Formats: sequence, structure tokens, C-alpha cells
Amino acid sequence: MKKMWLRFWSFGVTLLATSTAFAQEAAGGESNMGMYAIGAGLGIGIAAAGCGLGQGRAGAAALDGIARNPNASDKLFTPMILVLALIESLAIYALVISFMLLGNIE
Repeated sequence: MKKMWLRFWSFGVTLLATSTAFAQEAAGGESNMGMYAIGAGLGIGIAAAGCGLGQGRAGAAALDGIARNPNASDKLFTPMILVLALIESLAIYALVISFMLLGNIE
């Protein structure tokens, strides 16, 4: 059943992504400014969700390591903070890209 859903979603996403590639611009000269807004919103939403999951897993792994060996808390704290900062930088990068997309809207 999982394979059937995976096939369905992969077909649907491919169909939606490629249909806009072959679309023509309207005769009235309308632009795709709404698509920039949707892309910016989806981009930052997906990035925030992924970063939240990554930070949760990193924190859980660090706390699990500290719970197993409390003497190693000093050795685990600095790498954990570094990993959390790198994960957060990805979310900030997505925010910058979203602002750049929104800057294209006139």
C-alpha cells in the first residue's frame, strides 16, 4: 500500500511541476507574481519544518548521550551548539531566498 501512495504522489508532483513549464503567458501580459509569493511561502515553511525536525533530533541525541554518560556533557555541549547553529543557518538562508523572491513582486 505504501508503494502505491508513493507512486501516486510522485506522479502527481511530477505532473504539477511539469505542467507549468509548458504553460504560455496570457495574452494580456499578466505575470506570475502570485507564484513568487507561493514559492516564498512554501520555501520558508518547508525549511522551517525541516530545521525544526533536525534540531529536535540533534537535541534528543545530545540529551541521550548525556543521560548515558553524564561526565561527557562538556564534550557534547559544544558540538551540539555548533550543529544547532548550522541547522538554524539553513533556515535563515531559506528566509533570505524568500525575501529575494518577494523582492521580484512589483
